Amino acid sequence: MEHLIFCLNATVPIFLMMAVGFFFRRIGLVDKVFADKMNAFVFKAALPALVFKDLAGADFFAVWDGPFVLFCLFATGVSILSVLLVSRLFSAEIRGEFVQASYRSSVALLGVSFIETIYGTAGTAPLMIIGAVPLYNIAAVLVLTLMRPGRGRLERALLKKTFWDVASNPILIGILVGILWSLLRIPQPVIFQKTLSNFAGVATPMGLIGLGASVDAARAREELPPAMVCCFFKLIAFVALFLPVAVLLGYRTDKLVTVLIMLGSATTSSSFVMARNLGYEGALTANTVMLTTCLSAFTLTGWLYLLRSLGMV
Repeated sequence: MEHLIFCLNATVPIFLMMAVGFFFRRIGLVDKVFADKMNAFVFKAALPALVFKDLAGADFFAVWDGPFVLFCLFATGVSILSVLLVSRLFSAEIRGEFVQASYRSSVALLGVSFIETIYGTAGTAPLMIIGAVPLYNIAAVLVLTLMRPGRGRLERALLKKTFWDVASNPILIGILVGILWSLLRIPQPVIFQKTLSNFAGVATPMGLIGLGASVDAARAREELPPAMVCCFFKLIAFVALFLPVAVLLGYRTDKLVTVLIMLGSATTSSSFVMARNLGYEGALTANTVMLTTCLSAFTLTGWLYLLRSLGMV
């Protein structure tokens, strides 16, 4: 019972905040435009401040773990290749969507919030973001472009925009500036620390409310069978494959939870935007985002309960 209470204390507040956002959207307190602006503010300002705060005040050499970053990169790459093979089972019109929706996790908003709820800081989430997020974005553009029926050609402008989007990612910039600040041992006045803490403190609640308000059930009425397959890979298969590897490598506590979030959190809502911008209908992606967001409340609790029962988190 103690382990179950620990897991519920970690996961239920996360999804209750998302439920609050969904409820606010339903009663009209928050509309789509406001939710989009809220998500943009969290992504471009509050989350970068949060990861900067955790890294700038830490000893870089004590925090940095190159093998862990490489493991996150490796697990992400293998996940993408796996669903590329499975996508051959579906029609050409949805293969690109299927691949992206199956591997692309909401590690920035949901992942950092989840780890902060358990441990009070972003923990090793910034290291995971360095390993996974650039590959997420690059692979999404390549897959959606090359697998789009009748338009399997990469344009130079699109490639340049993709690499620029990765290089200008606000969260990655926050991580890099935080690392540099830590390496140079730049002092932080008390006024700066308190202001930064207050600003970074809005990242988790605002991000979760915005994420919940962005869920649009009306979009998800088609492509249910392939969406369920996406959910299986996103919430169960990748976790079952790589979590034991992480355990064998000796990862415990926040590192193990970070791996769990990278592999088993909901599909990010930005997948729908990218799929639509690259010429897909988007029904499969929207369905997967909604289903994984709802189902991850149960699967993440179950995975966390298993790890807690084994004394690993």
